[in-house]
Amino acid sequence: MLIDNNFEIGYLVVVFALLGVILIGALLTALHLDRWHPKLIGAALGALLGLALIEAVPILT
Repeated sequence: MLIDNNFEIGYLVVVFALLGVILIGALLTALHLDRWHPKLIGAALGALLGLALIEAVPILT
């Protein structure tokens, strides 16, 4: 799968950010780590993971 459109890259970053909100935010909430807002941290980590995957997958294939 080639990702060469700006819309596709933005869409994938948003999808990974939402997955981060759901998964990482729920994990931080379950662990009672409420120093920072768990959903905000989850969104940031999800977006960074999405960008890393978008950049790394073409190198591997």
